[in-house]
Amino acid sequence: MLNGKTSSLETWIIKAGSSLITNHGKGLDLDFIARWVEQVVILKQRGIQCILVSSGAVAEGLVRLGIETRPTALHELQAAAAVGQMGLIQRYENQFQQHGLHTAQILLTHDDLANRQRYLNARSTLKTLLAQNVVPIVNENDTIAIDEIRFGDNDTLAALVANLMDANRLILLTDQNGLYTSDPTKSPDAKLIESGKAGDTSLLEMAGKGAPGKFGRGGMYTKIKAAERAVLSGTATIIAAGKEPDILLRIANNEKNTGTWLTTDKSPITARKQWLAGHLQAKGKLVIDSGAEKVLTHQGKSLLAIGVRQCEGDFKRGEAVICTTESGQKVAVGLVNYSSDETRQIIGKPTTEIAKILGYIDEPELIHRDNLVIFS
Repeated sequence: MLNGKTSSLETWIIKAGSSLITNHGKGLDLDFIARWVEQVVILKQRGIQCILVSSGAVAEGLVRLGIETRPTALHELQAAAAVGQMGLIQRYENQFQQHGLHTAQILLTHDDLANRQRYLNARSTLKTLLAQNVVPIVNENDTIAIDEIRFGDNDTLAALVANLMDANRLILLTDQNGLYTSDPTKSPDAKLIESGKAGDTSLLEMAGKGAPGKFGRGGMYTKIKAAERAVLSGTATIIAAGKEPDILLRIANNEKNTGTWLTTDKSPITARKQWLAGHLQAKGKLVIDSGAEKVLTHQGKSLLAIGVRQCEGDFKRGEAVICTTESGQKVAVGLVNYSSDETRQIIGKPTTEIAKILGYIDEPELIHRDNLVIFS
C-alpha cells in the first residue's frame, strides 16, 4: 500500500457500480470489496471521512435467485433488491469489522432528499455517523422506490449525497479508466481525458448515451451528469478504474494517470448557497431583531431562537422560511430546525432553555448557517 498523508480533513463520497461489486453479475466480488475496504480504512486513518455509495443489491439478488436476465417488472426488481441487500451489507460489515470499524446502512429515495425535513434528517444522521467513526453505506431504496421517485442510477445518488454533505470529492469507480474521446472498445484512436471542467457540454457528447450494463442502470453519460450535479456544491469528481491497484490512495496523493478529473472554480460554500437559494420555497416567516440581522449579514453566524421576535406561517422541521427585519426587509432564507409550533414556543429564548421548554433539544440553532442563504 502507498503511504502519505492528506493535509486537512476532507469528506469523500466513493461510489462503485454493479459491474465492480458483482464482477459483471457473477455474484459479490469478495476480493474487490476487501481491497476497496482496505483502502477506505487507510483514507480514514489519514483524516478523510468516507461515505460509500454501493450498487450491487439488485445484481446480487438476481444471482441468488438464479435469474440470468435483468427483469423489467418493477416488483421483480424490488424483490431482487431485498434479497441482494442482505448479502451486500453483511459483506461490508464483516470486512470493516476486521479493521475495528462498524458500518451503517442508509437506504434513500429521491423523495428523501427532495423533502426538506428528510433532507435535514439525512444530513444530520450522516454527520453523526462520521463523527462516531462509522462508515455509512448508501444505496437507493430499490425495495420500495417507484418509477416516479427512483434515482435511476447510483451515480446520480452519489452526486446528491455529495451535495448533501458538501463533499470535497466524488469518486466514481467503474470498469473503465475514465472518459475517453470515443469508445475505447471500438476505436483504437480513443484517448483518455485526464481533466476537464464539470458542465462542459462537449464531455456529454463524448460520453454519448450508451446503454447501461446488463446488471446496472448507469453508464459514462450518467457519470458526467453526476459531475454536473456535484459541481453545485463545489465538489470535484474523479471517474476512475476501480480495480486499478491502490486507486483511491493514488487519488488521495493527487497522482497523475488516475482517471478523469472534473473540477470547478466554485467554492463549496458559495455553490451550496446558490443551490439552496435556487431550490427553496418559503413556508413561513421569522421576524428577527437588529442583533440577529447583524450576526447573520456581517458575521456569518447561525440564527438562534433568542434573536427572533415573531413567527408566521405553518411549517415543518426542514422546510424553508424567510427571515425579515421588523420593518419587513428580507434578510435571508433557510431550512429551519424546528416546526412552527415549536418555534413559537422558543423564540426570544436562549438556547439553554430550549430543552426545558420543548422537553428536548434537536439542534442548538434555529437555522444553521450551512442551511442559510443571505440576500445581498
